[in-house]
Amino acid sequence: MPVVIETPRLTLREYQPGDHVALHTILSDATTMQFWPAPFSPAQTEAWIARQIASYAAHGLGHWAVFSRASGALIGDAGLMHSEVNGRDEIDLGYIFHHPHWRQGYALEAARAALDFARTQPGITRVVANMAHDHHRSRRVAEKLGLRYEGDYINTRNRNFRTLLYALDLSVSDSSG
Repeated sequence: MPVVIETPRLTLREYQPGDHVALHTILSDATTMQFWPAPFSPAQTEAWIARQIASYAAHGLGHWAVFSRASGALIGDAGLMHSEVNGRDEIDLGYIFHHPHWRQGYALEAARAALDFARTQPGITRVVANMAHDHHRSRRVAEKLGLRYEGDYINTRNRNFRTLLYALDLSVSDSSG
């Protein structure tokens, strides 16, 4: 059954092929994607959605389309992926929100929902988040979620930027969620 998560202001659901146009508006925006190697092309947006759909089938998780419950508009992307992060296979928590929706707590709300989902999944004992060293808003979201700074590394997948690594051990009791 497809994952659908509702929070007070958001609905997170699995991507569908028809989400391409709305998601591309977000992923092709230079301001929104300023901490990525470059804004996405239409083909990269299609590949992003295809990768998430494949991840749902293979792992039961992936990034989800994030909709405003008030407007019904697609405003972002958040979720969990099996990824190689600094040379290790990790469950990587990610969140991208279209810049008109920044500073409204949506990333924190969606990321918290993704962490709550991770806690219900057998075998997930650790979640990480990584962000460019100068992406202060993303770092604050990770910290508010209770993830702890583990160090930094040079991210060869993102222009060799110095990247911060945060992690949360889900195998121990945690009071931040």
